[in-house]
Parts: sequence; C-alpha cells; structure tokens
Amino acid sequence: MAFEEMWRDLSPVGRSASSGGYFRQPWTSAEGELRAWFAEECAARGLVVETDGIGNQVAWWGDGDLPGVLTGSHLDSVLDGGAYDGPLGVVSALAAIDTLRARGVQPGRPIGVGVFVEEEGSRFGRACLGSRLVAGATTWEEARELRDRAGVFLADAVAAAGLDPSAGLLSLDRVGTFVELHVEQGRDLVDRDVPVGLASEIWPHGRWRFDFAGQANHAGTTRMEDRHDPMLTYAMTALAANKQARLAEQRATFGRIAVEPNGTNAVPSLVTAWLDARASSNAALADMVAAIERQAEDRAGRDGTALVVTPESVSGSVAFDADLATRLAGLGGWPVIPTQAGHDAGILSDAGIPTAMVFVRNPTGVSHSPDERAETADCLAGVEALADVLAELTRSGNPA
Repeated sequence: MAFEEMWRDLSPVGRSASSGGYFRQPWTSAEGELRAWFAEECAARGLVVETDGIGNQVAWWGDGDLPGVLTGSHLDSVLDGGAYDGPLGVVSALAAIDTLRARGVQPGRPIGVGVFVEEEGSRFGRACLGSRLVAGATTWEEARELRDRAGVFLADAVAAAGLDPSAGLLSLDRVGTFVELHVEQGRDLVDRDVPVGLASEIWPHGRWRFDFAGQANHAGTTRMEDRHDPMLTYAMTALAANKQARLAEQRATFGRIAVEPNGTNAVPSLVTAWLDARASSNAALADMVAAIERQAEDRAGRDGTALVVTPESVSGSVAFDADLATRLAGLGGWPVIPTQAGHDAGILSDAGIPTAMVFVRNPTGVSHSPDERAETADCLAGVEALADVLAELTRSGNPA
C-alpha cells in the first residue's frame, strides 16, 4: 500500500546507526531531504507544492472559492527521537488523499496537505516555530535572532538551507479548518483498547531557562563550606520540580543542562537548565512554576549563588472546537481525549481556525524516544479515519 511504501522511504532519513533514533533537525541536510521527499510525493499525486521563505510547505487538491481543509503535521524530530511523532501525520495525510480518490470522492472544497518546520523546537528552542510565524504569534524580527546550541543564528541557518525569508510566509487565508493526525504520546487509547481517538484540549505548557550563577573554584583545594556552587542549587531545584509536579499531579522536567566551565576538577561558575512544565490549567501551571522558582531562590540564598529565570516559550491552554470534535467523533464512535503535548494544531486553534486532532494508538505510550512506535494496522485505521474526517468536512453543503 502507498502508506507502507512512503513509510519505508522515510525510515532511513536522519536515523542514527547507533541508537536507532532520529536526528531530523530543521534546516539541516536531513530536513532538506525530507522536504524534497514531500515535494516528490505531492508531484506524484498531481499536487503542486508551495514552499515559503523558511521552509513551511503546503500542497492543495481541488479548487473553488470555499475555505479549504488543511491537514498534515511536521517532519522534524527531537534529538534522538522516534519515527512517528510528526511524520505519521504527513504520510497519513497523503495516504488519506489516495483513499479518497480510490473512493471516488470529489471534495466540495480544497484539501491541503501541509508541513510546518521546527515544530519540536529541538534546534532553536522555540516549539511550533513554523506555525507560530505563519499565524503571527511570533515575528520574524524576533525569531531571526534565536541561536542554536552552536551559536548559529536562525536567520543564517535558514539562508544556509537555501531559503529566503523575504519571499514571505504561507498564508492561512485559504484555511477554513485544520485537522492534524498524530501518534498518541501516552496510553489513553491503549487503556481504552481503541486504535483511534480525537483531541479535546492541549494542556498549557512551556519552557523556562534557569541560570544558576556561582563562583568557579578548584575542586580539591576549596573547602565545602567556602563554595558557591550553582550545581547544588540546580540539583535541589530539579528535585523540587519533581516534588511539586507529583504533589499537584502535573508535569515538570529538567531535561537539558549546560555547565561552565564544565571541568571535572572545577566547581562550576554557571549552570543553565531548561524546565519543561505542563499542567491541567493555566493557573495550575503558573502556581507550579512559581513554587519551583521560590524553592530555587531559597536554595540559592543558602548556597551563595544567584538565579535568573527566563520564560522562553509558553503556551496557554487550548480547547479545541467542541462542536467540531463531537461531530467528527460521531463518524467512527471515537473517544475524545486530552493531550499534554504541544502541537501545531494548538497554534492554529489559537489563531481562530477551527481545529481538530486525530490520534493513533501508541502501544507503549513511549514518545520522544527511539522506542516510540505504532502498529501498522493502527496506522492504517488512522488513515481511514482521517479520510472519513476529510470527506465529512469537504462534502458539498457541509460546513468545514
């Protein structure tokens, strides 16, 4: 089948021979290969791809003046990520068009397949950057100054990839509804024993940079009581984040740190750590992050260190169009469930576009890892479900 052929073609791109995970960071050779693959698959279906000045892509099937239905997802990955997060939505969108054509469906309004860049924020630290720029939630003037871990400016990375931001960004004027298919990043569908579900909401979430400053010194000659060690402040803060999240039944993770001077025999002068926090409401998220920051500041006072906290990327709660979710769930009796993961769908929903998400069961619930997976039978069920949704939304006389 077309789905399985496309999946085999994508499988080796950006894959690590050692871990089996994926390094598909934006504006790299792997991501360029993925963009070329998408253009080829669209061309094989008679669809013309539009690529904007930063690498976002869209191809439309069908004509007419009615607002279209956009589907798709992203092709980039986290560092050492899984195969399904993002690409499953793109491959399924193309396969759903094949399915609709095989059914003899002539859509009453255009169907677009889109790919947004830097959804994961794995290179420049800003999640859903491509869709944020398109939706106007972030400006190019702000984004161009972002740097990756090697100090490369975003503007330079885009130019090095052969793209020109002055050519402009994709327009959402043609989009009446957005539907994103995604592998589930959890076990809700496993517990329900169903292969497909729809999204009700996205938990509010964000990333905060914690800069712990101390005094570099000799690891051997400096007495413990004479140290101003930012690593101790960070360590206590990581434990505090874990405790606060567990008490509140929310999520808090320090998954990335940078240490200066990063020597084995030196007390650090600076520890920079990034907090990923997620909660069931905006208020719960704010309360949890504030509690973590209070404990960090208290410990810094005792350690003789200094703390600066900077919010880098914060997204509020997103409630997807409830009427749309109910209407679409009725097509297959699919459950409507929340998600704690951020998606481009959340950005477009915040931009005022009616939005829905289709989830495909993940048998282990593991994501952002080489162990992430979905069974082929469930993926094919997702394609059929997405085709049903697109048919419903583009049927003549139906609202999108």
